[in-house]
Amino acid sequence: MSTTAASTSSASHSHHLSPAFPGRAPWGTASKLRAWQQGAMEKYVQEQPRDFLAVATPGAGKTTFALTLASWLLHHHVVQQVTVVAPTEHLKKQWAEAAARIGIKLDPEYSAGPLGKEYDGVAVTYAGVGVRPMLHRNRVEQRKTLVILDEIHHAGDSKSWGEACLEAFEPATRRLALTGTPFRSDTNPIPFVTYEEGNDGIRRSAADYTYGYGNALADHVVRPVIFLSYSGNMRWRTKAGDEIAARLGEPMTKDAVSQAWRTALDPRGEWMPSVLRAADQRLTEVRKAIPDAGALVIATDQDSARAYAKLIREITGHSATLVLSDDAGASDRIDEFSNNTDRWMVAVRMVSEGVDVPRLAVGVYATTISTPLFFAQAVGRFVRSRRRGETASVFLPTVPDLLSFANEMEVERDHVLDKPKKGGEEDPYAEEEKLLQEAEKQQDEDTGEQDMLPFEALESDAVFDRVTYNGADFGMQAHPGSEEEQDYLGIPGLLEPDQVELLLQKRQARQIAHSRKKPDAEADLLELPADRRPVVTHKELLELRKQLNSLVGAYSHQSGKPHGVIHTEVRRVCGGPPSAEATAGQLRQRIAKVQEWATRMR
Repeated sequence: MSTTAASTSSASHSHHLSPAFPGRAPWGTASKLRAWQQGAMEKYVQEQPRDFLAVATPGAGKTTFALTLASWLLHHHVVQQVTVVAPTEHLKKQWAEAAARIGIKLDPEYSAGPLGKEYDGVAVTYAGVGVRPMLHRNRVEQRKTLVILDEIHHAGDSKSWGEACLEAFEPATRRLALTGTPFRSDTNPIPFVTYEEGNDGIRRSAADYTYGYGNALADHVVRPVIFLSYSGNMRWRTKAGDEIAARLGEPMTKDAVSQAWRTALDPRGEWMPSVLRAADQRLTEVRKAIPDAGALVIATDQDSARAYAKLIREITGHSATLVLSDDAGASDRIDEFSNNTDRWMVAVRMVSEGVDVPRLAVGVYATTISTPLFFAQAVGRFVRSRRRGETASVFLPTVPDLLSFANEMEVERDHVLDKPKKGGEEDPYAEEEKLLQEAEKQQDEDTGEQDMLPFEALESDAVFDRVTYNGADFGMQAHPGSEEEQDYLGIPGLLEPDQVELLLQKRQARQIAHSRKKPDAEADLLELPADRRPVVTHKELLELRKQLNSLVGAYSHQSGKPHGVIHTEVRRVCGGPPSAEATAGQLRQRIAKVQEWATRMR
């Protein structure tokens, strides 16, 4: 079918188009779609593939593209019906509503039996397909069907879902797979996705059309995101009964990072109230330019969500919309919040993906989930642009993984099907990872031992740590409520991306100048710009320890002194705890000292 034929797209649907559809016109009547949607349509029409994977950053308009394509395929009788598979009940309904706006009627309540004659197809969930794959296979075999698999990475969530999708939709005439995040942390192959082997022998998912966050930002399709991270002192009691104190963001083991992070998110400490106050202040600033801007807290569990909603009421004097689970009531509450001008919503996980509340402009990442997939989907809730110049602000704990995800917002990822070879030089962390997994297993699972105590967060406080924007860090540490923190919370809500960067540079320069005037005695916080205070991961710490050990080994060979003697001596000269507990700075100091000794001996 030629592109020219395509350009006579269904005019019969045009009167149904909502303002949400670009330019209120069907595809083909001039370039009313966004450029990427137009490009993806042209590629599809030219190639007419049976399977097509479109990867587009959250907020870019995957639904519009998919429904425009569905309309075109129905109009040209390539297919006779449409099946949309979505991750959640709420998204299933959202798809049916969006389809109805362009004249495609999908039944979101379909469960079995013949479909009503007034419908062009159904909207179902992956879980629903998992329960009755043969029901859907029969429907697909009876009539030529386009299957739209929304957020297709979910088909790899469990083996049974993937197998059910294969069984149900293998006979489909056309399949369109969509995702904003095609990467998964596991290696379950995703059905109907092509994997290509790279030069390194590793197979990765191959998209037919990709539209990344960087491109979307340049096209003003998504908002630029300012990440504001908060550090602070944490104190907790481990299951073994030990009391531990640490500062969020300081180099520590993966296990300690996870416990400090849990302590920060405890609603009874000072960290969460301080961060919620700061986020509410940021929301007030953003609402000067975007009057209906809303804020969302993404919580780990229902108890925390309720406690955060209570804190928000105490801080702001207004109730927050509470979304606790994926039931019909939750879906209605999201819709209601989407259409009103209330300030705050608190949700457990479900709002992280695909749920479309375009007015959300401020977020608080108050969950301990640390996969790049979840992080990207969560941030995706705040980036949908409605008019040029809108910015999004996301508040985070200073945790190495989260800051590295924030720094890599523009990195395009593929789903990797093969893990790098273990044990060799290619994976120096294999052994440590194994040990850490064991440690975490013991930490998180109920071992049934009577002497184990519940993990307990004892106290926490918050310190403004840095702003991460466009891969760079800005700002110096500041107390909540201080003039320095206000500088960053008060950034205007309407700014072009390059203006954001310029403004952050100016604020940081002002902060540094102000700090230089203060006497040293008044510097109770680490007064260094954020880019000179790198947050170190446990892998980098492991690397530094390895470097120190190999240098000590070489120096031992050179000097004839035993390893233990050298370690004790360098520790005595440089100060600090044994290597296993030393910070990155202390390890670097020791490395430099051993290098200095070795040079003297030559």
